[in-house]
Amino acid sequence: MLPSARYLWPFSLWLAIPGLMAQSYMPLTPGGRVRDYLKDSFNPIYLVTGSAGAAIGQWRDSPHEWGQGGQGFGRRLASSYAQHLTTDTLLFATSSLLHEDNRYVPSPRAGVKARIGYALKSTFQARHDDGSVHFSVSRISSMAGSSLISRTWQPPSSGKLSSAGINFGASLGSAMGFQVAHEFLPFLWRRQ
Repeated sequence: MLPSARYLWPFSLWLAIPGLMAQSYMPLTPGGRVRDYLKDSFNPIYLVTGSAGAAIGQWRDSPHEWGQGGQGFGRRLASSYAQHLTTDTLLFATSSLLHEDNRYVPSPRAGVKARIGYALKSTFQARHDDGSVHFSVSRISSMAGSSLISRTWQPPSSGKLSSAGINFGASLGSAMGFQVAHEFLPFLWRRQ
């Protein structure tokens, strides 16, 4: 074993044997759904990702009507966080109505490639109360809905329907990235 590898072997073991980290599925209770909604809505990770998005928007000067400087950055950050709250609220409402559970369930598979595929596929899936897996109407519709709703507070240059489509694509890509992070970095989202 290489000297540096000896420090990484527990991590590589965890990557290779996902069953050690997997949990059996438990249906989501109404109280659990509310707790998850509140935790997800006010998770500090979304301030970090929103800040990163605002910084990219600032760098690109997009939307240009919001300008540069602290005020422009603040508007971009507020817009990003407002869209996150809109997505979470729509997801809470639609998943409650449809009895969909969008929590991430770790992959039972071994191997990095299989686990990445599982994580990406899970972006489009939810569980019913009986544990069956199907297309997640609530997740996809909440991202599409928040992409459209967020156009109402956007300036004219980004308030168009085509901008909503681009925003939906970015939201979907971000969700896929978060699912992969859930698979490989579960300690960031551990719920107690």
